[in-house]
Amino acid sequence: MPTERPPTIDPVAAARWHAAAPAAAPWLHEEVARRMEDRLQWIRQAPTAWCHWDPVRGGLQGHALVSARYPKAACQVAETAAHCLPAAEQALARPWWSPARWTGPAPQFGLPLDASVQMLWANMALHMAADPQALIAQWHRALATDGYLMFSCLGPDTARELRGVYAALGWPPAGHAFTDMHDWGDMLVHAGFAEPVMDMERITLTFATPERLLQELRELGCNLHPGRFGALRGRGWRERLHAALAEHLADPAQPGQLALTFEIIYGHAFKPAPRLKMSASSAVSLQDMRAMLASGTGRSTG
Repeated sequence: MPTERPPTIDPVAAARWHAAAPAAAPWLHEEVARRMEDRLQWIRQAPTAWCHWDPVRGGLQGHALVSARYPKAACQVAETAAHCLPAAEQALARPWWSPARWTGPAPQFGLPLDASVQMLWANMALHMAADPQALIAQWHRALATDGYLMFSCLGPDTARELRGVYAALGWPPAGHAFTDMHDWGDMLVHAGFAEPVMDMERITLTFATPERLLQELRELGCNLHPGRFGALRGRGWRERLHAALAEHLADPAQPGQLALTFEIIYGHAFKPAPRLKMSASSAVSLQDMRAMLASGTGRSTG
């Protein structure tokens, strides 16, 4: 069971990216949000309140889909990137004259209170976190007992073709390593979640030119590996990269197109009622005590 943050993520670079990432969702993020929202049809209990974590990068179209599925549910918008907050407020806040104000509760902005929501929705954020276990623990605290987490992220096979090109040229890693879905499941259990369900799929995107491919990658994220190139590269290096991509990423099924694989991991887990660990001296929070009393887990049978 891993207990430390992924060793291939530079936390300073991760914080810098989080503070400066484009204030818009890439196409892939919106597509993954659409596919993740479709999985909500298997959830029987609709939440009375849900939290959308970092909606601007995660996808505002995805937000609209979830809101339409749960029109009566209160929504807490947790936009943790300061430069993205104005975009979230502009897109999601409801002016006083809007008819939408009368169809359901208006979104609230800010981090959720502990045990305040029944669903937390986090699309395509976890793979860029320098300390993912701390983030998962934060999500766990926000959820009420029997609430559930819905998340997605990139998996290890993402951009495997690009990684192969870098390795063949003897260059540093093309990107930081992404966590396997089984390891995510272990982290969820370690954080206190129960019944984690993980699945994955691979999506192949094609691009007409190396320039367009690299533009898409820049919109999706950046290389957070501590061993990445330590300085700027010149025009000659860029031309060599473009030539290598055109040669090695050519899609035989679609002449003239360059293919790149993205592994998408989907995760779902519940927050169970807390269990009090017995010892000579035991302590439990007031919130956990209320949850145990409500569920009966803290009552004596003898």
